[in-house]
Amino acid sequence: MSTQAEIGVRCGGRFKTYPELFGEALRATRGLHELGVEAGDRVALLLRNSLEFLQASIGTVPLGASAVPINWHWRGAEIAHVLRDSAAKVLILHADLWTAIAESLPEGIAVVLVGDVDPQSQVRSDAVHWRDWLAAHEPWSQPAESSPTSIIYTSGTTGVPKGVVRIPPSDEQRERAQALVGEIFRLGPEERTLIPAPMYHTAPNVYALAAAVRGMDMTVMTSFDAEAFLRIVEAHRVTVVQMLPTMFVRLLALPREVRERYDLSSLRWIVHAAAPCPPEVKRAMIEWLGPIVAEYYGGTETGPVTFCTSEEWLAHPGTVGRPIEGASVKILGAGGEELPAGQSGDVFMWLNVWPDFTYEGDDERRRSIERDGLVTCGDIGYLDEEGFLYLNDRRSDMVISGGVNIYPAEIEACLLTLPGVRDCAVFGVPDEEFGEALAAHVELQDGARLSSEHVRAHVRSKLASYKTPRVVEFSDALPREDSGKIFKRRLREPYWAGRERAI
Repeated sequence: MSTQAEIGVRCGGRFKTYPELFGEALRATRGLHELGVEAGDRVALLLRNSLEFLQASIGTVPLGASAVPINWHWRGAEIAHVLRDSAAKVLILHADLWTAIAESLPEGIAVVLVGDVDPQSQVRSDAVHWRDWLAAHEPWSQPAESSPTSIIYTSGTTGVPKGVVRIPPSDEQRERAQALVGEIFRLGPEERTLIPAPMYHTAPNVYALAAAVRGMDMTVMTSFDAEAFLRIVEAHRVTVVQMLPTMFVRLLALPREVRERYDLSSLRWIVHAAAPCPPEVKRAMIEWLGPIVAEYYGGTETGPVTFCTSEEWLAHPGTVGRPIEGASVKILGAGGEELPAGQSGDVFMWLNVWPDFTYEGDDERRRSIERDGLVTCGDIGYLDEEGFLYLNDRRSDMVISGGVNIYPAEIEACLLTLPGVRDCAVFGVPDEEFGEALAAHVELQDGARLSSEHVRAHVRSKLASYKTPRVVEFSDALPREDSGKIFKRRLREPYWAGRERAI
């Protein structure tokens, strides 16, 4: 059990008190300054969950710079897109990930390596090493610049990730946002928390940094393991945690005797989001742990917009909650008209706590998703008579698997480079653990012969492994609209037949 003297952050068998964590973060601040980072600049983080991830993120703040977390599962071209698009001045990465980016690293970017370097990896000669780099700098002591937020590259509803750039908030907005985050997540210095999800995603990133600012005892998991999660909750008397529905599935899959082996009585609040939660899974979690499972809905662009407690969800199964104070949610039809309760349409929303945003280098894209001051993240849903929101589809083809946004267009483009493939369609199909899995329907060229494993191996060699289709079907001719476009909905619908949801 954590004592007052032990409060701090632990990850991967290492522990730092907050004075140690912030002291080293300020050394990183000075190091970044020496590398030319100034207010408004970006620092890219290609890091797994680690103490260094937190320190590097915190280290950008006094300079008025923004951290740009990158999904470390991505490959060279995927990572290079974010580095170029964000114009990052510095890349901080785990050393063993160097080979994923070495050949496509933009010119002029400084490199800081975390961890031991493989002698065979041919690391750039001017790269610096995190441990030595920190030791060479005194902590930054000058007054902080403005405090920008991290720039998260979100899948959104288009085929290329866009960086969400938040307009600098006013002091009032910052205070209200901090209060809201604390209320939804039940954060406070007396709480003890656990970070089970990758911090390159928006919600875990915001949550972990908010917990650090409050000095909460925090354990960061390098990767999620269901029994290890239970072990940490018991050992460190975790009180509050943010999770994904996929994690619920894995916890419930543990044998009952394993789940009952651990004392989880310290847990008093679990909040989840990022992907639809199957009703039977959520009900089972509430039955197991009690009415401590809350849910919110929103996006990287909007922050949390709706919220519901266990009691509200049990009274309205399947809802993602009602608009929180200061939020507006409307269901709009194809012509922009507001639809009545019970009728599905595009979900438009906004919360007045958050400052406005744009997409890096794409103001037009930002304007295209707004109507009358509200924005859409591409979801389709409806409001009931009491104002509770339900989601049942997505306007785009985007797939959410285990809380991760995936672009089918990117995978389709990859498959079209495989000899023998004439055309293809990639889309989401139901998956009990991840919510959705990827399916690829492939139209072969005349005389071509390919196996499912050929298709999967080709994608794995070009893209992150989680973008590999689980289901591969071959066809002589895919269904097409009159325009020649593949009628993807006809392929997708049989997989979702008989289900209340289509995401």
